[in-house]
Amino acid sequence: MIINRREFMKSAGIGLGSVAWPEGATRQDTEKFDPLNEKGRHPILDRDFPYVFIDSCMQAWPDARYQDAHRHGVTVYAVTAWDPHLAVDRALEGLMGWHLVARMNPGLEVVTSADVIPRLKEQGRAGLLLASQCGDFIHNHIHRLEAFYRLGLRMLIPAYSAANQICGGCLDVSDGGLTALGRTVVRECNRIGLLLDGSHLGRRSSLEIIERSEHPIIFSHSGVRSLSENPRNIDDDQIRACAAKGGVIGLSPWGPMVMKSGVDRRPTLDDFIDHIDFVAQTLGSTLNIGVGTDMSLGTYPDHARNPWGMPEYRDVTGRYDRFVTDNIRSPRRMVEGFSNYAEARNLVVRLKSRGYHDEDVRSILGGNYSRVFKQVWK
Repeated sequence: MIINRREFMKSAGIGLGSVAWPEGATRQDTEKFDPLNEKGRHPILDRDFPYVFIDSCMQAWPDARYQDAHRHGVTVYAVTAWDPHLAVDRALEGLMGWHLVARMNPGLEVVTSADVIPRLKEQGRAGLLLASQCGDFIHNHIHRLEAFYRLGLRMLIPAYSAANQICGGCLDVSDGGLTALGRTVVRECNRIGLLLDGSHLGRRSSLEIIERSEHPIIFSHSGVRSLSENPRNIDDDQIRACAAKGGVIGLSPWGPMVMKSGVDRRPTLDDFIDHIDFVAQTLGSTLNIGVGTDMSLGTYPDHARNPWGMPEYRDVTGRYDRFVTDNIRSPRRMVEGFSNYAEARNLVVRLKSRGYHDEDVRSILGGNYSRVFKQVWK
């Protein structure tokens, strides 16, 4: 049975944001706009966000306003290029669809080199970084990695929460680590320059990938398990191992991964910054921290249910569904104060008020990812 992402993660949808826009943001579609039930339409900034902002994980859907995507303050969107678990033909169709989106919207460009990121910022445009959240499309045909890389794929999560032919997933009942095929996948990604992503992987699998990889890897959208006991979050060993190889831990303001253990309220921006603080204090610097929002452009779809029953994966959102909201498109699925792209300004203000320097902010928002892209991509 094949379960796509919409079915697999019932709580993976995010909506827009807040009634009071941050300074420098304006509403769009004023007559139709409902900030309490927004479906992925973000405020347009009336002046550019002053930082290079690389969002290392997000989704975009057919009804997104792609003509405005460069006006939300994001320099690079690492867009999920296709639903996990798809066969190679549908994965290819999904990948190529983003080239079409970029061709039809002058404000967008597919990013295949780190060198283009400063130019995009200068031009007031945005990049689409094509990322796969699952390696099932590879099957046992390693040449597909190079083919997809040549077509623009730049990040790969080998398994999407469940075990597959490559490695274990974080929600499955066991984590056997890398398979023989998985070891070959790591070696081939290193050879061609495809950046490996440990999010959604089992703990052992991610650590083995870090150990075997010649290049840094990232966690594009994760949280700190020491603060929030969520199976999607990563522990101190994973954080240290990733940083020791020069990688980046992309922390996510997605509510279920920020909601602290034993707490039954919606988490706040300060709760999210507690995750940044924890990683910074654990590592002694901000040089291995990024942001992966897991937000969306356009309407996150409803999730179908399999009438024959779903596998008994570890629970990611149950407590959040009960105590905050189970509406996958609600802004309350994100932390209060950072539930849309315009509110990245709030993040900057709060980071500085908590003692982070401007250099730290620039590193966290985009500098660290830019460094890793330059090091890994070929």
